[in-house]
Amino acid sequence: MHWSILIIIFLVAMILGYKIIDRVPSLLHTPLMSGMNAFSGVTLLACLGATAGAVATNGVFRVILGMIAIILSTINMLAGFGVTDRILKMFKKSGKEGK
Repeated sequence: MHWSILIIIFLVAMILGYKIIDRVPSLLHTPLMSGMNAFSGVTLLACLGATAGAVATNGVFRVILGMIAIILSTINMLAGFGVTDRILKMFKKSGKEGK
């Protein structure tokens, strides 16, 4: 596959993703974030698999890119779960107000 086709696919996916997320009501953002965090976990597994394949073929540049992808995917997943947890804590009643 030629690199220009990959860039076009990336741009179309980026625009489509923005349009879809832009139409989501604010009430659904927290459940949507939680689902996207699970999807980030799947992305992390794909990065691990791709990097393992690169190690098997002795592609040093591919292994470095795979490691960067693993690190960024892990940060994305952990930060997403952290933000979702903070948002959910805002909706919980504190112990004094609940009594």
